[in-house]
Amino acid sequence: MAIVLGKPGVDGLGEAVGVLREWQSDGAPMQLHPGDLGWFWRSGAEATAAAIRTWSRDGRILGVGLLDGPGLLRLTIAPDAQRDGELAQQLLEDVTEPERDVLPEGRVNIEAPMGAVIQDLLSEDGWNADEPWTPLRRDLTERVDDPGMRIEVVGPEQAHVFTAVHRAAFDGSRFTDERWHAMAGGLPYADARCLLAYDDQGIAVAAVTVWSAGPGRPGLLEPMGVHRDHRRNGYGAAITLAAAAALQQLGSSSAIVCTPSSNIGAVATYESAGFQPRPEVRDRTSCRRRL
Repeated sequence: MAIVLGKPGVDGLGEAVGVLREWQSDGAPMQLHPGDLGWFWRSGAEATAAAIRTWSRDGRILGVGLLDGPGLLRLTIAPDAQRDGELAQQLLEDVTEPERDVLPEGRVNIEAPMGAVIQDLLSEDGWNADEPWTPLRRDLTERVDDPGMRIEVVGPEQAHVFTAVHRAAFDGSRFTDERWHAMAGGLPYADARCLLAYDDQGIAVAAVTVWSAGPGRPGLLEPMGVHRDHRRNGYGAAITLAAAAALQQLGSSSAIVCTPSSNIGAVATYESAGFQPRPEVRDRTSCRRRL
């Protein structure tokens, strides 16, 4: 059967989220998580649907891609199809032919599972390895220490506090209250939590969102940040511990996160909260114009 490139539309978002849940496992390489779609959902359901591509054979989805910002395709593949040469060849054709409307011209990056055939084909086609990222994982079968701070689960009434901390943690952030409500109304948020950490004066100093993929599967931290005026006080480690505890309560088998390897401070923060680094991963990048 032919492999079909699809754009699911709003009505197909549930199926895309569902297969991403099924594909998560503790032994898998770092890959697109339903929480990544959940975080993107802050732009609304229609924008999320427009950013998703699927690859199917005989009605079964084998690949899901998220156009996460200009020129970045975050792609993952069903575990039993990652060594499928026919699928990999079709993926390569679809991302390199402009009429397929998958990637724009100019500098583009593709994130794909390490070890999948598509990685080999991209390399052979001249796609270079980009800057390294460090995935980190914490086993949640063990006890998670108390963070030693007041932690609150964010509801609609605290959304403005959460978005304010996020904007103060990430330069250039445009995360508004409206976007929080759009995210919270998305399908993946049914198994997600936003958390705030407060200092001894009752000031919100750090924020994190955690995304479960269902019981017995890895849960994702995306994003975690500390207010720029309150850094270097251990708040990042504390909110990360709280995130791990929240995922544990949601039934996750482990907590995962990924950060640029060059961000030494972030890697150290996650390690201080009991996360263990895993082998680095790299996107594939191309600066050519496709003809």
